[in-house]
Amino acid sequence: MASDKNIRCHHCAGPLSKEMETSKWTVAPLIRDSFSMIGSAVGGTTSAFYGFHHVMPVVHRWVKGPMWVHFLVGTPPVIVFSSVCAGLAGGAVPALAQLVSSSYHAAQSSPPSEDDKIQKSRTSSTL
Repeated sequence: MASDKNIRCHHCAGPLSKEMETSKWTVAPLIRDSFSMIGSAVGGTTSAFYGFHHVMPVVHRWVKGPMWVHFLVGTPPVIVFSSVCAGLAGGAVPALAQLVSSSYHAAQSSPPSEDDKIQKSRTSSTL
């Protein structure tokens, strides 16, 4: 029987003990922080371009006056939208990296199931 330190879920092969969870299943803090910074930068920049591209034509149609008034009215919603997207991307990218890492380790550590054995026997058949 497996020791208490190596207990895994029988459904997903995920770690059930804290020692095992912090060993090789988690993404290192440096990588997680790097992904968070990259996600925030990409999310914020992309949403700023997207926001200005779609908000400013609407502002030009509805607000009459000089160009600085258009930017004064149109910039705050774009900044809010950009900040929200940067925050979401900054959290989603590291979470996705953790999911990929955990899935990889689960796939590598789980024993082959009966379905895998049946599939291998079917593909190795000479028929």
